[in-house]
Amino acid sequence: MSEAGQKKMWGGRFEHAPDKAFYKFECSFDFDRRLLPFELQLDRAWALGLEKINILSAGEKKQIIAALDGIEKRALAEPAWLDASDAEDVHHFVESTLTDMLGPLGKKLHTGRSRNEMVVTEFRMFIKAAAADMRKAVIALIKAFVEQAEWNFGVAMPGMTHMQLAQPILLSHFLLAHAEAFFHDLDRIAFAANTADACPLGVGALAGCAFPIDRRGLAEDLGFARVTRNSLDSVSRRDFALDYLFALSVLSNHLSRLAEDMVLFASPGFGFVTLPDEYSTGSSLMPQKKNPDAWELIRGKSGRVAGAFVSLLVTMKGLPSSYQRDLQEDKEPLFDAHDQTLAMTQIAAGAVSATKFNLANLRKAAEDPALIATEAADYLVAKGIPFRQAHEIIGKMVHDVEGEQQGYAQWPVERLKKYSLSFEADFPEALTVEAALARRQAPGGTAPAAVREAIAEAKAHLAAQEKVA
Repeated sequence: MSEAGQKKMWGGRFEHAPDKAFYKFECSFDFDRRLLPFELQLDRAWALGLEKINILSAGEKKQIIAALDGIEKRALAEPAWLDASDAEDVHHFVESTLTDMLGPLGKKLHTGRSRNEMVVTEFRMFIKAAAADMRKAVIALIKAFVEQAEWNFGVAMPGMTHMQLAQPILLSHFLLAHAEAFFHDLDRIAFAANTADACPLGVGALAGCAFPIDRRGLAEDLGFARVTRNSLDSVSRRDFALDYLFALSVLSNHLSRLAEDMVLFASPGFGFVTLPDEYSTGSSLMPQKKNPDAWELIRGKSGRVAGAFVSLLVTMKGLPSSYQRDLQEDKEPLFDAHDQTLAMTQIAAGAVSATKFNLANLRKAAEDPALIATEAADYLVAKGIPFRQAHEIIGKMVHDVEGEQQGYAQWPVERLKKYSLSFEADFPEALTVEAALARRQAPGGTAPAAVREAIAEAKAHLAAQEKVA
């Protein structure tokens, strides 16, 4: 073990150095080095706090902050410096480096604090920053949907339930449905960011700080809205991480559903979209292939994100109160889930923007006679027939028309009246795609007027979200 590895933060009580295999097993620097910017920010705030209570002189504080600035500059300029370190964790790395640079003064910075509070503070800082980046990516994705909804306004397509033809809808309505799901994801991300926005620094290992440290001043310096209320709870709580992982899990689920729609719509059986070259791949064997790999990878990675949520949830389930080393397992799943979901969202935004919708195929599919069966029943309701009776009448007509080349919209009135005397010559007028769309005028419906209003509302909501972001 190197000299740096020997400079442990807890070694006085021990006669023997850690077993080399165990030391490697318990080290977390390979992944928690990602928290280095937050570690340095925290250390600067702590140095200022110690100066305020006369643990550090103004000169000592100045020396420490200058050394921390030097560590930050070197870490940015020399990634290999971090790669070569065998520090136990990011806190050990900074403290041992400070000691190398400043001697005994480097050891003075840790006065009154514990790694337990440091790591949870930095983890909260990471999630706040991560949530801000995720918000921007989701907003860009929503914007792509709204733009497509505007560009393709008025185009009809078949709406489906149970993957069976149901009713005609506007393509813009379909696109806004996906946008709506991602708007809700913004709410969940904001909730998680707010949960993380409480500063634990100054709570000690579990019982509070023995020095009169200004916790609210520390929170303000670090950009937190408030301080945590209980020292024991502060070091053990990871609800904020679960909240963020839950937000990512639902977001990735929505991305997976979008991916499934796009994979289906690009298939020859649908032919509703043309996959953009920039987000597709070919086959190493079959020259004709254009594969929806971007969407398939998004669909596949969504399970990975859900797994991260379950991983931390199960880790937390068996823990007693206070800090336990099991909590070291909180960061890797969340880091990976954030990275994957951010990439998925950014790729989805690009792919949605570049996708071309095959308008002729969509219109042809929207004119399938099966889609206007509800309109036929509603026609009879307008003539005074109870809906359940009308439903049964149209159901019989659907059954009887199977195998015929013409639909019941083309039947003569004499044949229609065999099913109900309420049928008149105006029946076919109620069965057009335009008539079916126009009747869904209630807010949230697929009528052109309602969808146009929904686009305007989505744009206004987007503008408000962009101001927050």
